[in-house]
Amino acid sequence: MTHNTQRPSILLAAIAVLLLLPQTIVRADDHPWNQFRGPGGSAAVEEADAPRLPLKWTEKDYRWRVKLPGDGWSSPVIWGEQVFVTSALPADGTKIIRCLKTENGEMVWERSFPADLHPKHDNNSFASSTPVLDEKNVYMTWATPKAYIVVALDKTSGQDVWRRDLGPYVSEHGFGASPILVGDLLILPNDQDGKSSVFALDRRTGKTRWEVPRKTDRTAFATPCLFQPPKGPPQLILSSSADGVTSLDPETGKKNWALPVFEHRVVGSPVVCSSLVFAACGSGGGGKLLVAIRPGDTAKGTKAEVVHEVKQAMPYVVTPVARGERIFLWADSGIVNCMDAPSGKVLWRKRIGGKYFGSPVRVGGRLYCMSREGKMVVMAAEDKFQPPLAEIDLGEPSFSTPAVYKGVMYIRTRSHLMALEGK
Repeated sequence: MTHNTQRPSILLAAIAVLLLLPQTIVRADDHPWNQFRGPGGSAAVEEADAPRLPLKWTEKDYRWRVKLPGDGWSSPVIWGEQVFVTSALPADGTKIIRCLKTENGEMVWERSFPADLHPKHDNNSFASSTPVLDEKNVYMTWATPKAYIVVALDKTSGQDVWRRDLGPYVSEHGFGASPILVGDLLILPNDQDGKSSVFALDRRTGKTRWEVPRKTDRTAFATPCLFQPPKGPPQLILSSSADGVTSLDPETGKKNWALPVFEHRVVGSPVVCSSLVFAACGSGGGGKLLVAIRPGDTAKGTKAEVVHEVKQAMPYVVTPVARGERIFLWADSGIVNCMDAPSGKVLWRKRIGGKYFGSPVRVGGRLYCMSREGKMVVMAAEDKFQPPLAEIDLGEPSFSTPAVYKGVMYIRTRSHLMALEGK
């Protein structure tokens, strides 16, 4: 018998190649909707994995609909057969997190945390920050003038894993930014009216791995995102009025580049489309400026630059969503823009009505966005404008962003969570 001595090396090489392939080859259903706006913060399910959600539905079409204690504007997050959602009691500020079964909405466990009442904007809630999940834990944050609290809970039991107090949080409008996970780090934005910074905690122990000071101007509510260059390490992207758009090395917190481009408050989160970073600022209930930035590359010695900007009918609270080289800018005032990301050319801009704080998600070729009045508006994510495909009454207001996982859309209104199954 002869032996092929090349086979082990060939097998190892093949495994290595598979490990290096980009994550886009993995089906979306294999990626839990584990943070605000889902995997990577993209708020998108691609066509191959998109559930065939009904264009129109009523309450009887939900897989389940459950009442939540108190109220809130945070979004649901899902991993496996569990969905997690936070809320708060307006009377005393108590924070609540529930773990429910995705199959029927039955409660697996619930935890409550006392918290101080404090001033906030009328349009904010005491539960506006969305948790983030990994394979073992759920990480939940909230803040009061006295304390910025981070807790890690075991996903299965709800028991404490660790807890941190990151210090006072000063904000006339309250709290709302959400944490993200980057490798073994829990990233926590902390742009406030007081001493500002960004933290990276060890997700297993809660110990600080690094903390980077930030300039202080006014509270920002943006959730960070990651930019992955074609070559080179990922960049952590943050956005605030004081620092503008900033790139950090997520492993060390070292600054890659910063562009102080904003004069107004930042609420919506930065997003990546066509290797560009899009971020916006606004005031008085409307967007004032949206910029598209070509990120710098420290290895090549290239600087970050603004390649184009838009000042008309821009989002302020609402975060954009992309499809290929198109980015859809859903303004708070109910004007939707379809823009070619590389060139900045607006392909269409139409007023569709309603007022919005929740951000759209894209399911295949459709956009789903919930209005402040409690209407789910469905639109085609296409180069040519089509009037809204549907408008569904959700029964109560919502400032939240839907979540989509394994063929089901999870819809959170002020005090309810619903599961809508696709086909």
